[in-house]
Amino acid sequence: MAENYAFIGLGAMGYAMASNIRKKIGVSSTLYINDINATACERFKAEYGSHGPIEIVSTAREAAENSKVVISIVPGAADVKKVYMDEVNGVIASRPDGERVLCECSTIDVRSTREVGEALREKGIGTYVDTPVSGGVPAAERGDLSMLIGHASPSDDSPNSKRLERILSMIGSPSKFFYLNTLGAGLTAKISNNYLSGTILLATAEALAIGIKQGLDPKMLYNVIKASTGQSWMCDHVMPVPNVREDWVPSNSGYKPGFKTQMMIKDLGLGIESGKQVGIRPLMAEAAMETWEAAAKDPQCFDRDGSSVYIHIGGPLPPGYEDKGKKKEDGTWEFV
Repeated sequence: MAENYAFIGLGAMGYAMASNIRKKIGVSSTLYINDINATACERFKAEYGSHGPIEIVSTAREAAENSKVVISIVPGAADVKKVYMDEVNGVIASRPDGERVLCECSTIDVRSTREVGEALREKGIGTYVDTPVSGGVPAAERGDLSMLIGHASPSDDSPNSKRLERILSMIGSPSKFFYLNTLGAGLTAKISNNYLSGTILLATAEALAIGIKQGLDPKMLYNVIKASTGQSWMCDHVMPVPNVREDWVPSNSGYKPGFKTQMMIKDLGLGIESGKQVGIRPLMAEAAMETWEAAAKDPQCFDRDGSSVYIHIGGPLPPGYEDKGKKKEDGTWEFV
């Protein structure tokens, strides 16, 4: 029997994730979509409606009411609570359904997701699981995200467990699924991972800027790092210097996000808070936060991919980069 799905949150990540859901659920299933940006909903329906029925709904309650599966990805904890906990328009206002599966993919604090999960459990709304994702927009588009899952593995006796894996396999790669047993554990892992990615990206941008300004060819410097102890996923896949890698990275397209600069503040903030809760002083994130906060206010970086922090710290851009933007009289860059 066909299941209807709901997807809430059509930002850069959500739009790509929802596209894979619509392509893979089959033409007999309806996809209900909801976002505060009505234009994004209309664009999505126009772009993917040929794959099967898409219905735009005005509330999360309506999305859940019509669906056996709800997937959401929104900016922060306040947004998650509005989606799920609003007593009039939230998921919690929908009819109870023990077969409904609720996959919450946002990166928020663990306390908030446990609060939401407990409230939904008490009302019998469905099985709520924190399922934060990793891999960025390219992996979301390919449908091979890493999934950090606050739920037991499919080998357990829960009737929804195997359904959960089947659902998540539409947006992620099962070889990169990590079942972490308890609600909130997926987010705990995600926060630790993002602590590293935020600090390593900044360190990568600084190291590259130093070497290039000292006269090294950017590609040669990258080749050295790639073959040496400084190699990292961020350097390989979020290379902050344009025209170094041949494949798509944000810097090759005017720092099109990706992951917006200002979102780094939230993610590092979660890492700082999590560390302090267990008596670990997060020195690296505290030091990096000052730069990320400044970059988030920099017009060169605001609403651009976080790798644009390279420009903020004074990293030189290659000749000919004018086709991605224009250099203003004050020396800063404006991208289109």
